[in-house]
Amino acid sequence: MNARAALVTLTVALRKGAAERGGLYFAAGFYMIVSWALGSVWRMAAEANGGEVAGYTAVALTWYIATSEAAVVSLNARLIEDVGIAIGDGSIAIEMLRPASVLGIRVVTELGRSLPRLGACVAAGVFVAVVTGGAPPDPLALLLVPPALLLAVTCNLVAMHAFSGAGFWLRDTRSAWFLYQKLVFLLGGMLLPLQVLPDALERVAFALPFLAMAYAPSRLAAGHFEPWLLLVQAGWLVVLWLLAVRVFAAGERRLVMAGA
Repeated sequence: MNARAALVTLTVALRKGAAERGGLYFAAGFYMIVSWALGSVWRMAAEANGGEVAGYTAVALTWYIATSEAAVVSLNARLIEDVGIAIGDGSIAIEMLRPASVLGIRVVTELGRSLPRLGACVAAGVFVAVVTGGAPPDPLALLLVPPALLLAVTCNLVAMHAFSGAGFWLRDTRSAWFLYQKLVFLLGGMLLPLQVLPDALERVAFALPFLAMAYAPSRLAAGHFEPWLLLVQAGWLVVLWLLAVRVFAAGERRLVMAGA
């Protein structure tokens, strides 16, 4: 898939995503409820623990949760299951007859659809964070959050397609979706900063790609100026893309052999 085709696909998907006003309002509304509730829990935890939890103040935790939720809520939560259904009903096989990369088209399309929701969630998140927590802990670190969020969403989409490749071998990808979701929630830092985890589990989390999907932009939004997190995200994006390409290539070979 060349750059021009990717740009056209992204533009069309962006327009469609922005036109879905009902979906945008629903995503932003749901996001505000979840981020407000979870942020309140962590602020109470910080206050009960002498003002901070694992080095995060109540304000930092508010911005952390606002960012982590935006990074994940803006995506189609059931994408793995949807791709698995497309594999099962033969839609993917038909798409593979086209000269363009099925994986590339699907990732770029989902990215375009997700970006308007991400924008709506970020706008709502800034409002919630300022009202409930206060000003951002470090405005300089906050400048790194937009590119980190873009990388987080892209890493997540690519990883979900890699997981959904299980559909080439399994009839039902709901188990893969369930496992993946929990990994992002816990080891990806969506529900809590990784520093809160037990030491052994924290080390495992830092060795896996899921931190690129929620923890990295949230850590920056919490006031930690750590540009190296962007490099970690970019590195994991390359690894995840190569993995997804191999999974889809193996799946295509399996379809060809089954068809033969």
